[in-house]
Amino acid sequence: MDIRKILYNGRWKSLMTMLALILIAPFLFSSSYLLTVLILIGIYSIVTLGLSLLTGYAGQLSLGQAGFFAIGAYTSGILTTAYGVSPWIAIIIAMIVTAIFAYLMGIPTLKLKEYFFSLATMAFNMIVFILIVGMYNFTGGAQGLIGIPKLSVINFPLEGLSYYFLVWSIVFVVTLFSMNIIQSHVGRILRGIHSSEIATSTQGINVAKYKLHIFVISAVFASLAGSLYAHFFNFISPFSFQVSVSIQFLIMLFVGGARSSWGAILGASIMTLLVELIDWIVSSFMNGGGELGLLIYGFMYILVLILMPSGLVSIITKVTDKLKTRFQTLFYKKEEVTIGEEHIGD
Repeated sequence: MDIRKILYNGRWKSLMTMLALILIAPFLFSSSYLLTVLILIGIYSIVTLGLSLLTGYAGQLSLGQAGFFAIGAYTSGILTTAYGVSPWIAIIIAMIVTAIFAYLMGIPTLKLKEYFFSLATMAFNMIVFILIVGMYNFTGGAQGLIGIPKLSVINFPLEGLSYYFLVWSIVFVVTLFSMNIIQSHVGRILRGIHSSEIATSTQGINVAKYKLHIFVISAVFASLAGSLYAHFFNFISPFSFQVSVSIQFLIMLFVGGARSSWGAILGASIMTLLVELIDWIVSSFMNGGGELGLLIYGFMYILVLILMPSGLVSIITKVTDKLKTRFQTLFYKKEEVTIGEEHIGD
């Protein structure tokens, strides 16, 4: 990973800001519930960062990320509960298993164009869900898998604040890794594939190879997030990995900004907070009614898509660029006045 390239491109300020927010955020909230929400945001951010590479840059719209999320969660969960494997080793095995599944699945499906690929990934997600429910001897079926152990370091269980720092440390590393890909020649090739696969292939580039590699990387990210999810809640249910969850991951990405690592994190943050807020309003004032919550969620996505097609991160970028321009203008004006006064004094 060439971190120097990222730093030389001026990304270090954003990374330092991110690091500062990671360190400060948990101490701004005394509620354990809000800390749980922040951990969830981190877990979902890992998924959306992978989706940003696959969909935002390579242009491959996947509706199956929740399937890879599930493979990571259940592989890690089954290995630790049924076979006594160390959770850390189980997470690594889950990532390898997911990479193999993604590779074998990607070879035929990535040959499909446009929405046919999306339908294939959606079918994959549905198959994973059906297998989880059907293989109840291993997965617990519709009742879910219980007793998944917590992650620990030297017999010290990671929970609450310690788990928060673990998750967001991983988010930070995944962000660095994603930025490295985006800033490298691979990122340029992915943008070329997004614009025109035919034009990119005429330059002697093996388009299929790059699409497959980025598909596997995004799947491994989702698997890692799934394992972290399982070991945090110590329980997983197949209903947490339906196609609707894959759609929610995509909504997070597009709301934040598909072609931006920061957009992926921003979208995961805003939509997770929005869902929690909607659930609280609906349960407190509307006597349940989860359908209304989903309706508001969908409405917010459509609103952002119409008003800000490049995502919320594009608005933030425009505002910061304007502020920089104004600051530079004021600075240069003051400098000109100072120089003028010096000439008058002479």
